[in-house]
Amino acid sequence: MSGAKSRMSRPALDKLLKDAARRRFDLIACWSVDRLGRSVRDLIDFLQEVRALGIGLYLHQQGLDSSTPAGTAMFQMLGVFAEFERALIRERVMAGLNRARSQGKVLGRPRMPAQKTQAIRSALEAGGQSLRRIAADHRVGLGTVQRMKASMPG
Repeated sequence: MSGAKSRMSRPALDKLLKDAARRRFDLIACWSVDRLGRSVRDLIDFLQEVRALGIGLYLHQQGLDSSTPAGTAMFQMLGVFAEFERALIRERVMAGLNRARSQGKVLGRPRMPAQKTQAIRSALEAGGQSLRRIAADHRVGLGTVQRMKASMPG
């Protein structure tokens, strides 16, 4: 599980909590606090949810047991530092992107060659082939062909 993702996009974490609610285990062992999340609010919510279920939490790298008051305090402090680290990473990435832009570098995926774009448009206009066939023939994704078709008039 990545700690950078929001709780909404973490199905493995949801499954873990469902299994915890079903009492399939009594302790969650995690490698590090940053594997759980980098938002203090999410970490505290997670810890409260786990505690309400009567499940313990052990963080291996920190040697931290959340069932003690000292462990809970340390868990929350580690969450603050994980959130800080996440902010620093984002800041460095944004600075790198801005530096690249200022140097005139074109960011993102290269555009499809005009010849290929025209060939796909011609195939779409001619009809008689499925979108999947056109995508396979031109070695592009189905989504690319679908977007091109949607952008065509008529």
